[in-house]
Amino acid sequence: MRAVLQVVNSARVSVDDKTIGEIGPGMVVLLGVGREDGREDARYLAEKISGLRIFKDQAGKINLSLRDIGGKLLVVSQFTLYWDCRNGRRPSFDQAAPPEQALDLYEYFVVQLRSLGLGVETGEFQARMLVEINNQGPVTVLLDSEREF
Repeated sequence: MRAVLQVVNSARVSVDDKTIGEIGPGMVVLLGVGREDGREDARYLAEKISGLRIFKDQAGKINLSLRDIGGKLLVVSQFTLYWDCRNGRRPSFDQAAPPEQALDLYEYFVVQLRSLGLGVETGEFQARMLVEINNQGPVTVLLDSEREF
């Protein structure tokens, strides 16, 4: 499972010109589910994200977690995080999970975040979405449940 995290002042996701998820200060999580991923991967990433200290404290040092600042999450499924562009010019998506598996793990990931006491808004799985991100920093973090990076 792969995630791209962005620290935001605000963010929202819309489908067909209708806002379906919106947050103030916090983090956007773009989540990709791989063919080999399972529930342990979702639990690992949820726990990692909940405690990740990537927000500034009063002294300006990056020392606070999402919980510490009372921030929220906007989680958006993004299967393209598993595209492989190493060969040729057309990305391969062979490593991305099939939709049924990806939906199950995406929803499980959201449940895990909420069980950790975090406020979570979501996008719509397999929809064409407009994601508006008002970055802060910008701060962007890459996570992989296989700990490849």
